[in-house]
Amino acid sequence: MTTKVAIVDDHPMVAAGIKAILESFDDIDVVATYSSGQDIIDNAVALAPDVILLDLNMPGMNGLTTIELLLEAREETRILVLSMHDSAEYITTALSHGAMGYVLKDVPTEEIKTAIDTVMTGQRYLCTGAKGSLVPEEGAATRDALTGREQTVLLQLAKGQSNKEVAAALNISVRTVETHRKNIKRKLGISSTAGLTRYAMEHGVLQGTGAFL
Repeated sequence: MTTKVAIVDDHPMVAAGIKAILESFDDIDVVATYSSGQDIIDNAVALAPDVILLDLNMPGMNGLTTIELLLEAREETRILVLSMHDSAEYITTALSHGAMGYVLKDVPTEEIKTAIDTVMTGQRYLCTGAKGSLVPEEGAATRDALTGREQTVLLQLAKGQSNKEVAAALNISVRTVETHRKNIKRKLGISSTAGLTRYAMEHGVLQGTGAFL
């Protein structure tokens, strides 16, 4: 079976290099390369890539928002972050937002292929450098209870925004916000908006990222 791959990186030489590497494998078909998150979002459904190699730091729409919107548009696509950043914050936040793997740009070329093959089996993949940056933290299980999108919605709700205001801010439907709100309340065992606000304050929601301290 051929794996359809799309590459999203705002550095043309990087994208071209990755494409050349992947096209040397008979079971990889690079269906597109883009330089922005908006471009891949606009074309993801039509292209139907199995795996998207995505840089986190791009002009315009950031990588985390791109991940969320891609998964809303085509949830079966596996997203593999390819980044120069090896900090635990970058890695854990990308994974919490739905990425299936994280690979540093300085890995051997064969490892990119290994990462693609691994996420295609439904497993997460972290390169050695990424694994080394992750240190288990006390209370991590509680923070991971919410998905990245749910954490972002919680941040907006904690500011006192209505479902309609949250939908406009995140470019999603009001119905989707309502679903996230219900799931957040269920997972946290909280029944009121005031309770959600208190929870967000007590657990230190990071401003603008949807991640937790």
